[in-house]
Amino acid sequence: MSGLLYVVATPIGNLEDISYRAVRVLREVDLIAAEDTRHSRRLLDHYGVKTRLISYHEHNEIGRAEQLLAKLQNGESIALISDAGTPGIADPGYRLVRQCRQLDVEVVAVPGPSALIAALSISGIATDSFSFIGFLPSKAQARRTLLQGLVSEKKTLACYESPHRLSDCLNDIVELLGEDRGLAIARELTKKHEELYYGTAAEAREYFSAGRVKGELVVLIEPAPERKPEGTVREALLRLRKETDLSWKESVKQVAKEFSLPGREVYRESLQLRNKE
Repeated sequence: MSGLLYVVATPIGNLEDISYRAVRVLREVDLIAAEDTRHSRRLLDHYGVKTRLISYHEHNEIGRAEQLLAKLQNGESIALISDAGTPGIADPGYRLVRQCRQLDVEVVAVPGPSALIAALSISGIATDSFSFIGFLPSKAQARRTLLQGLVSEKKTLACYESPHRLSDCLNDIVELLGEDRGLAIARELTKKHEELYYGTAAEAREYFSAGRVKGELVVLIEPAPERKPEGTVREALLRLRKETDLSWKESVKQVAKEFSLPGREVYRESLQLRNKE
């Protein structure tokens, strides 16, 4: 029988933010695959975990995955951890998990901290529907292209950002999404200097330009505001009749949606126009 791959969440800052189960699993497995063994050793030493460590990161993923799979198929159990938070969430891990699934090697989640979820929970920004876009592209054009495509997104947007790129990121948000777009920026979560900033994009740009930013960041952007349609219902119906091949029924449906009105109200307006025709 093959062994088990445990995907174990570890603290994002405060070392106390780890479950009893996670510590037990880390002690009992045959091997721990860690993103940075030196970083992880501090956590393991804190809890007296003596299990052997091996590196598993984005630069050795392909070759290392083959070695880990061979051990799993040989019956060994392995815990996969990242430097902080849940493995596979904007961190190495999903490729190994996918290969395990393909080879019928059982994968077990040991849930726990996530910077994304922690930031959302204290932000005050809508959480009923959100889109996580990982790390924003480091190159300016790619970042701007991505943001441009999200101008009208009705979900909360969540991303990770590095301190040295925050200024450029906020400049692009102000320019492309609007200076009044609300956002929250979580910094140093669960650590001594934890901070949650909330304000408009323009205010955030000014606030974080005052000094050097430290710590990893979670940026949360409020959904795009509802835009009121231009003109009247009658003008919108006439425009659709002139510029499209839509039927009256289809035009009524589209205009009702655009103006957030009951269909029967727009239908009455359409009847008057049809009578004139």
